[in-house]
Amino acid sequence: MTLTIPDAPIKKQPFSCGEVALVGAGPGDPELLTLQAFRFIKQAEVVIYDRLVSAEILALLPENCERIYVGKKQAEHRVPQDDINQLLVDHAKQNKKVLRLKGGDPFVFGRGGEEAQFALKHDIACHIVPGMTAASACTSYVGIPLTHRQVAQSCTFITGNVQNNGELSLPWHTLTDNKQTVVFYMGIKSLPIISEQLIKAGRIASTPAALIYKGTNPEQHVYRGTLAGLNHLVELHNIKPPTLVIIGDVVNTFDEKHLINLGYLSPK
Repeated sequence: MTLTIPDAPIKKQPFSCGEVALVGAGPGDPELLTLQAFRFIKQAEVVIYDRLVSAEILALLPENCERIYVGKKQAEHRVPQDDINQLLVDHAKQNKKVLRLKGGDPFVFGRGGEEAQFALKHDIACHIVPGMTAASACTSYVGIPLTHRQVAQSCTFITGNVQNNGELSLPWHTLTDNKQTVVFYMGIKSLPIISEQLIKAGRIASTPAALIYKGTNPEQHVYRGTLAGLNHLVELHNIKPPTLVIIGDVVNTFDEKHLINLGYLSPK
């Protein structure tokens, strides 16, 4: 069994009974769904979905679609990953169109690779439908370009999840270039470690930084400060997950006047 990767010219992938589709739902705004994602969503007979899939996107599912919630909260998994893998296979073997709906992109910190491998191992055809990952979508919504020719020539995505031993082991010395944007997913709880280690490795403490809470959703809010001041921002505003952490000079690319002109903020 192999992945359904179409040959050129690209044709629409049919979603057949007994197959699994790993579909990226993006960070929340239904207008960010791809046409391909929408097509698979409308055909689903059973959906296995995560906590970060918005209610607006779930509302697009067929009325008779069976819904199974396996939401994951940081450091708190409602359903173990092994059980999720088995759910996909079990329902596909019941000859159903199985939709695995994920926030963001299935292959960017979404464990989509593990789920696809498990399905293929059990001779279940698996479609991969990319979605907008939070780093690009959420930053765009608040006027932060991840790269800028005069400011940042590279961008790195990193998971901020700590290991079972409570440590966050990363190559900190590779993240100190002031022309590199660093984005941490799931990093709000490990923010004290992130700030401390980056500064210790040589990243300037006054480097601009931002926290984006529930990006692209109605509750979206952005908090701007510096690398050294991120912990204070979290304490001051009681910021909770899901929050994206962005570190780099691109955070201050636009001032408030520019953001108003771009439509990100409304004049008072």
